[in-house]
Amino acid sequence: MSQLTHINTQGEAHMVDVSAKTETVREARAEALVSMRADTLKMIMDGSHHKGDVFATARIAGIQAAKRTWELIPLCHPLMLSKVEVTLSAEPETHQVRIQSRCRLTGKTGVEMEALTAASVAALTLYDMCKAVQKDIVIEQVRLLSKSGGKSGDFQAGEAS
Repeated sequence: MSQLTHINTQGEAHMVDVSAKTETVREARAEALVSMRADTLKMIMDGSHHKGDVFATARIAGIQAAKRTWELIPLCHPLMLSKVEVTLSAEPETHQVRIQSRCRLTGKTGVEMEALTAASVAALTLYDMCKAVQKDIVIEQVRLLSKSGGKSGDFQAGEAS
């Protein structure tokens, strides 16, 4: 079983020292699902929301969040991201928006937290922009889809349940 890397021998939380690690290309993808009523999704899709382009605002928020993950998650390293991509796709048949993020860099530590933060904050922004129309929007299934690079190797998530 793997050890928790952010806990030292005294059981205290600490920032991991990555100075001896080799720089490699690292990439992570994450997603979040946002469920809402059909009429709320239609308003977003047809551009009639009074706050403007919901997807564009959520995309920018997700990108910004990835870049600032180290300020939000206490033990994360500040990273020089070379790529952040956030896509939002309407899924009218399930009344959902699927948010997917991808983060990449060449560095000594992974970008999983940046990808997860991007998807999460994009989902929160979508909620914020639509809460006046619908308060019971549900953000669900925030998860890591894949990661590559680094000593621990590659990871690919299975199908969501």
